Amino acid sequence: MSPEAPPQPAHQTLAQQLRENLRGLEPGTRLPAVRELVARYGVSPVTVHKALRQLAQQGLVVVRPGSGTYVAERRIAQEDYGWQEVALGQPPDPTTGIRELMGPAKAGMLPLGEAYPDRSLTALKEIQAAVRRVARRLEVWDWAPAEGLESLRSVVAGELGAGFTSRDVQITPGAQAALSTAFRALAAPGSPILMESPTYPGAIGVARSLGLNPIPVPVDAQGVRPELLQEAFAKSGARVFYCQPLHANPSGAVLSPERRKTVLRVAEAAGAFVVENDYARELSFEAEAPPPLAALEPSRVVYIRSFSKTTAPGLRVAAVVAKGPAGSRIRSLRVLDDHFVSLLLQEVAVDVLTAPSRRTHLQRLRAELRRRRDAALELLRELLPQLRPWTIPTGSVFLWLRLPEGWDDVEASRRAMLAGVQVFPGRIFFPGEPSGPFLRLSYAAVGVEGLREGITRLAEALEARG
Repeated sequence: MSPEAPPQPAHQTLAQQLRENLRGLEPGTRLPAVRELVARYGVSPVTVHKALRQLAQQGLVVVRPGSGTYVAERRIAQEDYGWQEVALGQPPDPTTGIRELMGPAKAGMLPLGEAYPDRSLTALKEIQAAVRRVARRLEVWDWAPAEGLESLRSVVAGELGAGFTSRDVQITPGAQAALSTAFRALAAPGSPILMESPTYPGAIGVARSLGLNPIPVPVDAQGVRPELLQEAFAKSGARVFYCQPLHANPSGAVLSPERRKTVLRVAEAAGAFVVENDYARELSFEAEAPPPLAALEPSRVVYIRSFSKTTAPGLRVAAVVAKGPAGSRIRSLRVLDDHFVSLLLQEVAVDVLTAPSRRTHLQRLRAELRRRRDAALELLRELLPQLRPWTIPTGSVFLWLRLPEGWDDVEASRRAMLAGVQVFPGRIFFPGEPSGPFLRLSYAAVGVEGLREGITRLAEALEARG
């Protein structure tokens, strides 16, 4: 005889009952007060609050402190225009907003757009100690090997595994330089390059600056859509696909295990390279991060690894990893660009990345970023329920927020700026036509109180839209 299933928690049972009752109510209808629900259903106030919180998280009700709980507006299913993004390709007059995106927020502005954690979460103490140790050695002011410091390349190769060695690793002065080198090595000017849509604007800007033609491939919460990737390869003849499989910027999407294999098969069938930007490797909140695509297909994937999100913005050291002729071409291009990366920076990076305190630092960083994510989501539910998170991110620092239909993302961003809040309009993240109006918000650069102030100002600014 099979054991009986454990009883369902009381708040879940109540949430189910309330959900049934909501079906016959108009949006905006006020629910009975907590005291009345306690009496009606014979449960505790704690159970009622938990049930209402669950319904709010599901977007079924809106909790307005001091006013009550109300039936939320019905969600209208969004049309799938992914095929149109592939068909239309690059817009004729794109606006990338790269300069604004790369720079810090203006003085006095709440930086809800900045992608780097604030100083309280950086490894500044470790970096300062490493600089003091390293700078005393006269040789760090000499020329460095063009491919990078052996010890740093070994750190990157060892972390990646899959048969990679230090010989496959090229050190660069930051991820932007790594992107530029990889794109130049793999695609000639005028060539198409497939990109997730939306994606990191810095990659879009680099591609266009090199004379490449970015072709959008839409993503959903499980990452790039393989059927549209296959279609884009067939239509464009591209031989390069750029992606962020882990905590994509801005969407937060994580490429699902099933799609990881399919994407690599699609690229193989097209005879194409995959450029993997692994910027958030150490920023997964919920579980251990899946291995990089490069670990599954070492000969097909050109892998870019950066560290500034978990160290400090000024530690401009990254790596691009590739095997075979592609790796040789990448190393040759780097020599032409800037000869070598500062030995001082590389030695400091090795010290910081291999320090015994590194693990504790990362645990503290992830815990605080997760706390800020939860606070930001709660504040948005409370103050801006009309802005829908596209997905609940399981790592990194971004929230990708869908604006209501008919809203203008640039105008929303402008109003936020006038209210002293830095956020970015969604259209700069699309290599082709935007799939809708979005804002990208970051919870990296301010604490919980800063988030409360910023989202409050944002709510006031957007409520005033005419």
